[in-house]
Amino acid sequence: QVQLVESGGDSVQAGGSLRLSCAASGSSHSNYCMGWFRQAPGKEREGVATIYTVADTTYYADSVRGRFTISQDKAKKVVYLQMNSLKPEDTAMYYCAARAWCANSFVRTFSGYNYWGQGTQVTVSS
Repeated sequence: QVQLVESGGDSVQAGGSLRLSCAASGSSHSNYCMGWFRQAPGKEREGVATIYTVADTTYYADSVRGRFTISQDKAKKVVYLQMNSLKPEDTAMYYCAARAWCANSFVRTFSGYNYWGQGTQVTVSS
């Protein structure tokens, strides 16, 4: 069983930056895809970025590519989401998720994630 705890959400002005963190625990192996997802009020949850922990392969949604960066600290078992040039439409609850026994071929999908954190709120004002 994997436990995920997000942190770093805050309220910022448009154009600002935030870094979200996701601390993972409870796993006996290190083969995962880790993903960041978000859900705004009244909207469906959408995938934002993924990383394959074994190869450091990453993938981004079109809406954030070039502004957000996903990375990991393998030793600490922490995944980060650096968010720059934030826009009001980035306002959402951000969730960290894990997909066990992943592979490079799965990093471009936002499906199959079976462990989820509680979320951290990001609010961007204009």
